[in-house]
Amino acid sequence: MNEFPPANVDILYEQGPCFCIAKPAGLLTQAPPHIDSLESRFKAFIRQRDFKTGKVYLGVPHRLDRPVSGVLTFARNVRAARRISQQFETRLVRKLYWAFVAGQPPDDQGVWEDPIRKIPDVAMAEIVSPSDPGARWAKLKYEVLQRTEQGAWLEIELDTGRYHQIRVQCASRGFPILGDVSYGGEIPFGPQSEDERARHIALHARYLRLKHPMVDEIVAVTAPLPESWNAIAGWNPEWEDQRVIVDVAP
Repeated sequence: MNEFPPANVDILYEQGPCFCIAKPAGLLTQAPPHIDSLESRFKAFIRQRDFKTGKVYLGVPHRLDRPVSGVLTFARNVRAARRISQQFETRLVRKLYWAFVAGQPPDDQGVWEDPIRKIPDVAMAEIVSPSDPGARWAKLKYEVLQRTEQGAWLEIELDTGRYHQIRVQCASRGFPILGDVSYGGEIPFGPQSEDERARHIALHARYLRLKHPMVDEIVAVTAPLPESWNAIAGWNPEWEDQRVIVDVAP
């Protein structure tokens, strides 16, 4: 059995069977056992820390694209996984993302709504006619937090969770995310690799709020930005600490 480095697991929250982990960019959320992934690393961590033998159950209620960094939640038993998944399905989970895009959105805040479909047999999505049989409605709210000569820093709240939704909706309006060559991004971001699958993009799952699946507690987790953001032209690292997310739990 392949074991991947448990030292690479950054736990942001742990309470009973509910965990929130900081996913690095360039790493798959899930993969077959012989391929490195956050799931494989976390299972190796649990085996080592808790002296587990045999199989380790890990529920994965949601995922982040490989080039995206940020907070992910995992569950250590079936009941917790099911209850967290239900919160995602019924849109009870609050998800905030930070993105740095090329270009300048004309408005400081707004709502983007589009019919999106995943392109068959291709790891990409596209905006289509509402009448397209594969169309699924996508909605997000955004706010411009800072503008620089290289582009704009956006805070994005997802109302829906479509395949590559943020990437597609930004790029379709002429504001591709830095590093996202799949959707027209021409400005590099993060460590460069000949393997396109290992590259990063300037999209970060910053904040996640949900109800703990087993106890009466709100889980609200913020994931620090990776160091790669400091290389963005015009970026000020102090901005991260100055931006406080205001949230009122239901």
